[in-house]
Amino acid sequence: MKSSVFLILALVGMSMVYAQTNHQLWSDVLESHVSNDGRVDYQVLKENPKPLIAYLNDLVQNQPNQRWSVEEEMAYWINAYNAYTIKLILDNYPLNSIRDIKQPWDKKFIPYKQKLISLNTIEHDILRKKGDPRIHFAIVCASVSCPNLSNKAFTSDDLSTQLDSVTAAFLNDDSKNKFENDKAELSKIFKWFSKDFKNSGGVIEFIKLYRDIEDIKKSDISYLNYNWDLND
Repeated sequence: MKSSVFLILALVGMSMVYAQTNHQLWSDVLESHVSNDGRVDYQVLKENPKPLIAYLNDLVQNQPNQRWSVEEEMAYWINAYNAYTIKLILDNYPLNSIRDIKQPWDKKFIPYKQKLISLNTIEHDILRKKGDPRIHFAIVCASVSCPNLSNKAFTSDDLSTQLDSVTAAFLNDDSKNKFENDKAELSKIFKWFSKDFKNSGGVIEFIKLYRDIEDIKKSDISYLNYNWDLND
């Protein structure tokens, strides 16, 4: 593994002991370095990465196993995606956009079961397969047009409430989605992952769960340009 500003503990073997990740470590990082509107102070984190290192090490030491509930697994992977995204940014900081990094989402740098996986593995092969489209508003790709990064960790006990909260916040933010009468300018998240909303009756029916809007025809939907500038 290439050297970086972090020292991640190597995973020697997976134990079937029922252990839980200490997500409070992640909450402490978020509360200290993420504003209420989701802006991240990468400079300060770069200067003092120890709290983040501690959480990343805990993620490696306490990984999901067959005894974990679906909620425990989802909270783990949402937090892991966001924490490792910040790690990736810090390893390449300063930069203007995550897309300044070569193939950032395909880079295999995340320890899992004695191998390395990518952010895309977490998103597409793990989280999306859980069948809950609200995850798209919980995982954050360090960009302005992404959902705002929550300044509290996701937890299994409050997961559904937290997912509803971040989804509602994203859909009611007029800089992310715009509605006027029977027309809509939506985030490209809804274009890229449209099939994930089919079980909710489609994108518009899903949005109606969180925002009062009129019926909108598919032909009256357009998509906003995605701003990939860093969310700092």
